[in-house]
Amino acid sequence: MPNRLADESSPYLRQHQDNPVDWYPWGDEAFEFARRADKPVLLSVGYSACHWCHVMAHESFEDPDTAAVMNELFVNVKVDREERPDVDGIYMSAVQAMTGRGGWPMTVWLTPAGKPFYAGTYFPPEDRHGMPSFRRVMASVAEAWSERRDGIEGQAAHLTATISREVPPTDSIPDSDALTTAYRQLEASFDHTHGGFGGAPKFPQQPVLEFLLRAIGRAWAPGAKRMVETTLERMAAGGVRDHVGGGFARYSVDNHWLIPHFEKMLYDNAQLARLYLRAWQVIGNDRFRDIAVETLDYLARDLRHPDGGFYSAEDADSEGIEGKFYVWTESEFRSVVGPGADVAGAYFGVDAAGNFEGDNHLHEAVPLGQVAKRFGVTITEASEIVATAKVALLQQRLTRVRPGLDDKIITGWNGLALRAFAEAGAVLEDDGYLDIARQNARFVLANLRQPDGRLLRSWGKGIATIPGFLDDYAGYAIGLFTLYQATGEVEWYVEAERLVREVLRLFTHDERLYSTGSDAEQLITRPQDLMDNPLPSGSSLAAEALLWLSLYTGEADLAGAAESAIRDSAGLVEQYPSAVGHLLAVLTSMDIGTREVAIVGPEPDELSRVLWERFRPELVVAIDRAETDGEIVPLLRDRASDGQTVAYVCEGFVCQLPVSDPAELRAQLP
Repeated sequence: MPNRLADESSPYLRQHQDNPVDWYPWGDEAFEFARRADKPVLLSVGYSACHWCHVMAHESFEDPDTAAVMNELFVNVKVDREERPDVDGIYMSAVQAMTGRGGWPMTVWLTPAGKPFYAGTYFPPEDRHGMPSFRRVMASVAEAWSERRDGIEGQAAHLTATISREVPPTDSIPDSDALTTAYRQLEASFDHTHGGFGGAPKFPQQPVLEFLLRAIGRAWAPGAKRMVETTLERMAAGGVRDHVGGGFARYSVDNHWLIPHFEKMLYDNAQLARLYLRAWQVIGNDRFRDIAVETLDYLARDLRHPDGGFYSAEDADSEGIEGKFYVWTESEFRSVVGPGADVAGAYFGVDAAGNFEGDNHLHEAVPLGQVAKRFGVTITEASEIVATAKVALLQQRLTRVRPGLDDKIITGWNGLALRAFAEAGAVLEDDGYLDIARQNARFVLANLRQPDGRLLRSWGKGIATIPGFLDDYAGYAIGLFTLYQATGEVEWYVEAERLVREVLRLFTHDERLYSTGSDAEQLITRPQDLMDNPLPSGSSLAAEALLWLSLYTGEADLAGAAESAIRDSAGLVEQYPSAVGHLLAVLTSMDIGTREVAIVGPEPDELSRVLWERFRPELVVAIDRAETDGEIVPLLRDRASDGQTVAYVCEGFVCQLPVSDPAELRAQLP
């Protein structure tokens, strides 16, 4: 019989509904039973696209003998970290405090009061490579609970106090000297050969790349352009990119982007699509535009609900085998590609030996020009052969069993996608992308917003019950602001403003921002969300959203709240810059100097296009086609146009003379 997880909205939880483990979802029922039974809680946290989560599930949770031990000794609770980032964040801090590292699957033992006292990540079924078996660990924990209760309670109290400590806010906002220090630390860890930061496993670290992209041209960041360009080029050439179907895997297991961990996440691809699009504008590499489009099209094709929301992820495994959906034997590749197999195979590095467990995972092994020269064809001909091969390979791949789909729809992650599609629609003048953005906004506001306006975290199987977190509110507000700037449709501004004001009401206490709302479940501590991992932190998104709203309204209190949000994590800027990349990006826009543009009049499109010609993250835009939105958007108030269409460029509460000619507007915007 299925266990208690059968009716959960999370696909990850439902993956465990047939385990012999007597799983509980997170909630009062589990902890009340633990108190009555005087048993510790075994908390297991993971997510649906996590390969090692599946391994531990197969080895231990699906094994009747192991499950019998779990059921006898503990009250077992399963959590989807993506649905409950608050629970995940609190207990991951405990894992890191106890072991010095973290990761998923996460395994934590708690007192019935929810306080952690022992923790780890993956445990094997037998003693292996210096790791104790899961059963041996369980026996030791149960013995300690039975025989040394006072010590356990003391350790739990100490660990809870440790993870409840807050990073102290700073007295001031980091200046250009702090940005310089942060930049130099990132530069010191940069891989000049392969791009990215550090060694294997290698993650894109999108918030850091966003910071560097905004910093290009600043005197204190002389190598920013090189770091961004090298990283994006190497990633695009590597196997971390899906050369057949588009999109990027979560990370590379090596230091040169060749073999990925094959899961594909919405948040990675939404951020990378924006980065490639904006890097094309800043750097001028047309290939980056093509990859941005390819990534957006992957999201629209494979991760989009028919009604407009975006799903969370695709799994690494297919038919229980990691990467099976993506790799090719040499003979299969040649059979599918046909006459162009020699050229395409040389380009993609296909051979009999393979590069992944005897199979071939495609990457750009040799530059196209060298391939063309080797086979005596023009670059144009070689390019056409490769393009034809991709189409044939994609069609063949569509006949395979697809990786598992995590079809829950997360508000904050959809905010990243909304921003990407809205910006792409404006930059590329693509109405199709703008329609996708509009449909996403309508879906989220219809399905993830309660009648009282409370935003919710995730939607699945038609169910949405978990209150939204700080990153949901701030991230989706930014997406809505972007859609407003791209379309001039004031309805999106109205909802974005409401969400930002709700950030102050729900998530602020004693001038500090917290991840959970004041109306949320009370956990052992109220967590903050100060560090990117790998999404922008909720705190940095809130700082950006508050800053934008302050520019639209001119309200000093909102500007002060944005500065307060920045000070919350500003102490990390010089110590741990790689953990606060998005905050650094916001600070860079402030260092450049924020500006506002108000466009008023019946035909704003020609002037509006000027604003999207370049990457100007320091700019906010308001558009009033009917000259009636001034009552809604304060930046538009008292902007007269006398029937013309004019643009006002403002900075520091001072506006330049209005202009109606695109060339004049361009001249006012450096």
